[in-house]
Amino acid sequence: MPRPRKWRKVCCLPDSSSFGPLDSQIKDDFFVIMSVDEYETIRLIDLEGRSQEECAIQMNVARTTVQGIYSDARKKIAESLVNGKVLRIEGGDYKLCEGDEKCCNGSSCNRQRIFNEFINNKESETK
Repeated sequence: MPRPRKWRKVCCLPDSSSFGPLDSQIKDDFFVIMSVDEYETIRLIDLEGRSQEECAIQMNVARTTVQGIYSDARKKIAESLVNGKVLRIEGGDYKLCEGDEKCCNGSSCNRQRIFNEFINNKESETK
């Protein structure tokens, strides 16, 4: 029996979950699905300039796991760009951080924390 997958810690969900050519056809084979944890490795390594080791610490997984996730994410981005497919970000084995953690980028976590507070306030207003 395989070992259960470990949850990957993610600071925030993407603002947009679909990217691609504007003239794409809406067929199942014109989509590439990237998981939220793959998105997080791209964000941390390519956008924030962190090493794979730093990314692994923040996501609470092994460096070799980050290496595999990152490799898969880059292949999906390449497939989307080269073959003109729509890239959708959804699913995966992740848990959102609470936004208070020292290792996270404050702006990302704060954005998620503010969103959560907004939702909680809206829920309490309706009660």
